[in-house]
Amino acid sequence: MPVLIVGSIAIDHVKTPYKEKQNLLGGSASYAAIAASFFSPVQLVGVVGEDFPEKYRSLLASRLVSLEGLQIAKGKTFRWSGIYHSNMDRRTTLATRPNVLQNFSPTLPEVYQTTPYVLLANVAPSLQHHTLDQVKSPLFVVASTMDFWIKKAKKALLSLLRRVNMLIVNEHEVQELTGATNLICAGHLILKMGPEFVVLSKGEHGALLFSKSSLFSCPAYPLETVYDPTGAGDTFAGGVIGYLASICNEKNSSKITFEKLRLAVVYGTILASFSVEAFSLGRLHALTQPDIEKRYNSLHALSQFP
Repeated sequence: MPVLIVGSIAIDHVKTPYKEKQNLLGGSASYAAIAASFFSPVQLVGVVGEDFPEKYRSLLASRLVSLEGLQIAKGKTFRWSGIYHSNMDRRTTLATRPNVLQNFSPTLPEVYQTTPYVLLANVAPSLQHHTLDQVKSPLFVVASTMDFWIKKAKKALLSLLRRVNMLIVNEHEVQELTGATNLICAGHLILKMGPEFVVLSKGEHGALLFSKSSLFSCPAYPLETVYDPTGAGDTFAGGVIGYLASICNEKNSSKITFEKLRLAVVYGTILASFSVEAFSLGRLHALTQPDIEKRYNSLHALSQFP
């Protein structure tokens, strides 16, 4: 089944303890779309400027990502720069230039409007609402956000939570959203805000999947070296929705069980573990299906009890 993904498309400048690189493909929609494309066709909605490199359009198109919903606006593409510190867990944003993203209004081509699986990747809640307004009877909607929107657009975000099936947030964002310091309590508080399911991403410590009656803890895949954590959360979200769409029935939401969501979270975790092994989308671009299945088997073996 196809997946609709709306989010940002950016040109990044990233500095880590290992290296500094400029003019990288970034943005929440870029990472999520490539990740989802390993399992399902992707319909991308976003905006870029006239300066957006053709090689990045080609990269997206090579992954069965439809660019019919990609707007090319007059001006420059959204640009972000940041630096990661020694433990790679802390990041300082050096510059954010919204450019054409500042006036972006998502417009869905007609063929996109009946897509059953939707990922509202990290953009302003108003844009997430506007996208959802154009989708006819979606089967399963996943949203992600960030602390900036929790602080600046909390009312719109809370309204969005009543319209989505699942929210994906990290441990810092969930504390900002709920005020709870205990992650289990925080997860249950978000469930009361509207979504049927919540995923709390804990980075190198894995992820928690919540429903009202169940809880699943997925371990992270152990890595010796992390080169660039940028986009790992978006990759995770793309992997989750892409895998879910590949195994569920288009017309029957009851087929979306907690057990299937557990598997989707595992595959999202695996995709994110590959993403951080190189700058930008370099590792994902070179990734193969056998690579994914091999790592799935390794993670399965690592997390089994006798």
